[in-house]
Amino acid sequence: MKDQGELEMNGFRSRHPKEESPARKLTSGEGGGDQLGMTANFECRGQVVARARLSLFVSLLLALVMLAAPVALPAQVSVGVSVTFGPPPLPVYAQPLCPGPGFVWIPGYWAWDPGIGYYWVPGLWVLTPFVGALWTPGYWAWSNGVFIWYEGYWGPAVGFYGGINYGYGYTGYGYDGGYWSGGRFYYNRKVNNINVTNITTVYSRTVSNVRPTGVSFNGGPGGTTVRPNSEQLTAARQRHSSLTDAQNHQMQVARTDPKQRATVNRGRPAIAATAKPGVFTGRGVMGAGRTGDPYKAPPGYKAAPDLRDRTLKPGPEMHPPHIGSEHITPGTPRKEPERRINEPRPTSRPETKKPSPREEKTKGERDEPR
Repeated sequence: MKDQGELEMNGFRSRHPKEESPARKLTSGEGGGDQLGMTANFECRGQVVARARLSLFVSLLLALVMLAAPVALPAQVSVGVSVTFGPPPLPVYAQPLCPGPGFVWIPGYWAWDPGIGYYWVPGLWVLTPFVGALWTPGYWAWSNGVFIWYEGYWGPAVGFYGGINYGYGYTGYGYDGGYWSGGRFYYNRKVNNINVTNITTVYSRTVSNVRPTGVSFNGGPGGTTVRPNSEQLTAARQRHSSLTDAQNHQMQVARTDPKQRATVNRGRPAIAATAKPGVFTGRGVMGAGRTGDPYKAPPGYKAAPDLRDRTLKPGPEMHPPHIGSEHITPGTPRKEPERRINEPRPTSRPETKKPSPREEKTKGERDEPR
């Protein structure tokens, strides 16, 4: 037995032959005066337009989501920071005392600013952003004729940092200055300046090249030749955390201090490490002990006007000073300038005063022979 819906459909087909059905007229373009065909046509076109608009909206929405989502890069490159000449060698310096548990050493490095050139960011003890975090230092790498800066990052493992020997556990591969266990950080006393009274989670393991030394870039003429392995590439793809507020503050203060600029200190910064972020004076401030050859900027590079070293004192290798056209030989007493006619006389009188005429007359009578 046929149901009610099938009976109604058969009745519709009997009233509208196949060749005269509204659907066929709509498909063939006939029935332009038919109100039903026009309404169906408009509805069909409206649905097509609505679907097209919906598809376009979804595509744009997906594109925005993809742009906003973080992209896992194989390396921590800082886009836009590239220089045509390399940074100075790493200076040698002492490490300040660790302030307490949970701090991890961040080695100093040469940063770049277009207005001032290379400048040294001092090493610093920093509280980790999360338990289990380790620091992968940034590094300079030679690529296609320029030096590119790869930004450092926090992560559960230490990744690739160019094979640069930053010292104090950062020998160029991994980190030998400490490790996490049970939510606590254990310090290697062989490479860290630790007070065992305040910090009890310590151990001793010999590490070569405790202090920083050597070049500060990877690849290119004179740079390190180390390449990342599979473990380091995996570490670069893990979850990351950028510089902490203390690290950013340290970098900002170093940028504004002329003594930290390579064009002024010639590769030997006055402040190589600090005990507190942004505090460049007082206790815990370490200067560079020594460095390699004095740093010289390329001949074509000109520092900004404020980079001129105003603290230099005249030495034997400098020309003797001049005043006007008069030449003064060092060690010769300076001749006092002549007093002008209209210049007022000094107000002070000499200690010996001239005798009065009466006193001279009395003296003359005394001295006259009798």
